[in-house]
Amino acid sequence: MVDSWSLAKKQRALELRARILQELRNFFIARGYLEIETPCLIPAPAPEFHIDTMVCHGWFLHPSPELCMKRLLAAGYDKIFQICRCFRQHERGARHLPEFTMLEWYRRDADYRELMEECEDLILHLAAALDHGNAICYQGQIIHLQKPWERITVHAAFEKYAALSVEEALVGDCFDEGLTARVEPNLGKEQPTFLYDYPLALGSLARAKKEDASVVERFELYMAGMELANAFTELTDAEEQRRRFVKEEDKRRRAGKPPYPVPEPFLESLQGLEESAGIALGLDRLVMIFADVLHIDDVVAFPPETL
Repeated sequence: MVDSWSLAKKQRALELRARILQELRNFFIARGYLEIETPCLIPAPAPEFHIDTMVCHGWFLHPSPELCMKRLLAAGYDKIFQICRCFRQHERGARHLPEFTMLEWYRRDADYRELMEECEDLILHLAAALDHGNAICYQGQIIHLQKPWERITVHAAFEKYAALSVEEALVGDCFDEGLTARVEPNLGKEQPTFLYDYPLALGSLARAKKEDASVVERFELYMAGMELANAFTELTDAEEQRRRFVKEEDKRRRAGKPPYPVPEPFLESLQGLEESAGIALGLDRLVMIFADVLHIDDVVAFPPETL
């Protein structure tokens, strides 16, 4: 009976989630995107130090559909999107689930700045469809959605909020701590914020910026201090991508993490990939914002502890 009561209590949030899913599809289909599906079980993930995958029968449950989706881009697909389940170990908290839902979309002949504009249009579309107009109220804070949204570089954000430079944070191995404890809580409070131009070491699949090779063309989208999306202009140089993978895998092994095989088909496909950009948006967190709730458990039917 207790379980049935807790499930019944979520009905409004789950109805909202369903509406958001429908409107996401409406938005992308109207813009000429093709909805695609890729396998959840893959032989090799991208080696990223901070992401640990789940092993299943010797393969891996994908932490993101990114590698397969970019192979489709390289094969000539111009605009694609996918809504799918993703899996990551050691991710559990008020904003994290080990199994979660991701929205990803990719465009050829585009860069990360064009994706910023598309993010603005997408959230405004959802707000209008859900009768919010040009503002959302989250936990008593009004977040204004009129364009353009705030844009701040990682370097500027650290100097403004963390009282140290990005270089100092990287040398002191406290970048993540400074970002989560000092920078993130200040982002997206009155309007959504794009935090962009990450250090080269923190963008293993992103293209280096032409004007400043010490940073990559990557951004994260924040609303109410919560990170919603991660995007970048894609790295299309196969040899450079291989070098970065080797460096990241070496870092993982030195930390005692299990080794990952090299995703050779993905690296081979990069030879046919022209300029493009892609973005991953956490659907569960997006629903949290529109549902005005603090805990991710409130917007999914079955958190893992209830199974």
